[in-house]
Amino acid sequence: MATGRTHRPATRSRGIPEATVARLPLYLRALTALSERSVPTVSSEELAAAAGVNSAKLRKDFSYLGSYGTRGVGYDVEYLVYQISRELGLTQDWPVVIVGIGNLGAALANYGGFASRGFRVAALIDADPAMAGKPVAGIAVQHTDELETIISENGVSIGVIATPAGAAQQVCDRLVAAGVTSILNFAPTVLTVPDGVDVRKVDLSIELQILAFHEQRKAGEGEREELPVEGAEQEGQTAVAAPSAAPAATGTAPAATGTGSAGGRQQGPDGDVPAVMPA
Repeated sequence: MATGRTHRPATRSRGIPEATVARLPLYLRALTALSERSVPTVSSEELAAAAGVNSAKLRKDFSYLGSYGTRGVGYDVEYLVYQISRELGLTQDWPVVIVGIGNLGAALANYGGFASRGFRVAALIDADPAMAGKPVAGIAVQHTDELETIISENGVSIGVIATPAGAAQQVCDRLVAAGVTSILNFAPTVLTVPDGVDVRKVDLSIELQILAFHEQRKAGEGEREELPVEGAEQEGQTAVAAPSAAPAATGTAPAATGTGSAGGRQQGPDGDVPAVMPA
């Protein structure tokens, strides 16, 4: 069986856009669920809904793979599973090392989805001498002193960093120097890597902040009220009051000022815009 060192996915050489590559795992997850239910074919509309994209975008994405559904029949589920798995490089064995076996690193080590998706956890590595030799998910933790040897002996090209932020860059530098060319970074910091090294960052706090922004905007939109514009009743015009503006007890509305609500926020057509946005 081939290892991660002997082959790179063909997506770049075939000119598949990065946005399409990012959606392929979504399609594969939906298709795998259909396959497990023994569904033989699926329409673009059904698959797009299951993957959370629109059907036109799905059909465009699949055209890059050279896959076109049959009119009136749809896409062959098993063939698409194979096609996407091959394009993503999941038909081979990818040895992975996880560095930093705290709570997050241990949870990643125990994740059962790696093996079924073409990834093999080759080693667990931690800087704490007290962790050396302790089994996590059935794998003995090894000390960071052995990092370079582990990567060389196992042909590792993918590293997962789950260390504290202060240690992440040093670990990254060692991984890259040892030959790792793809890194999944869970540490809350931005890594600097040379050309030819791919980094994917997973930051749960940023994702939560983005969700908080959308929740705030939805709440602001819910508080808006349509109020009559002075002198415009004859034409049926209405105005939208800011969330902070409440109708007077007499039924008349305060004049619109064009300013936002208190606290340094600026009111726009989409509701309150927070003064600080996540990077």
